[in-house]
Amino acid sequence: MLSNPPKPSLLLHRINTSTTNIATTPCQDELLFQKRTPQACPEIVARYHAHTVGPKQCCSAVIQEIDAPVSTVWSVVRRFDNPQAYKHFVKSCHVIVGDGNVGTLREVHVISGLPAGRSTERLEILDDERHVISFSVVGGDHRLANYKSVTTLHRSASTAGDGDRTVVVESYVVDIPPGNTMEDTCVFVDTIVRCNLQSLAQIAENVSRRNNKSLSQ
Repeated sequence: MLSNPPKPSLLLHRINTSTTNIATTPCQDELLFQKRTPQACPEIVARYHAHTVGPKQCCSAVIQEIDAPVSTVWSVVRRFDNPQAYKHFVKSCHVIVGDGNVGTLREVHVISGLPAGRSTERLEILDDERHVISFSVVGGDHRLANYKSVTTLHRSASTAGDGDRTVVVESYVVDIPPGNTMEDTCVFVDTIVRCNLQSLAQIAENVSRRNNKSLSQ
């Protein structure tokens, strides 16, 4: 456990931060979120990303467009018991309470080099109809106190008829660790979220290509 998180600039050198099909935006309230992402996020989706932000907290969102259907992407994202399927910073995950429904607790162990060893997380929302999943951090040895994340999926407005593209929005609110600035904290967390969503895109697009190939045979 590091006493302080690595500087975001150092973290950026270690992580591929290509921003293809990705946008990052502050999300302090629903109106601001919609204004900054008018095409990427419909009103019904933006509501889920309207976080209450305290005076010593920061909030941001990362948006990723994926060339795969919502159903394919959702099949990966909804697995609260298996975040390591696309989150490469997760070394292992074990469900410690619950059966996968809201209220389930998981214990996540992260790879070395990050300012954490493990994180206990609670499933807050799992909506298979609206494609919304949310979790909060309730324990562990890390500096991201009161972290809450919301991830939504919706069909891309750029899709031409066949509905095969998905927009993923992941927003969060978290306490700013002592000795860090709001900017430092957002850059650090945005980088991790962005890398996770890039990995999700690669996995979902590969699955979609395999499915399309099978259908064409």
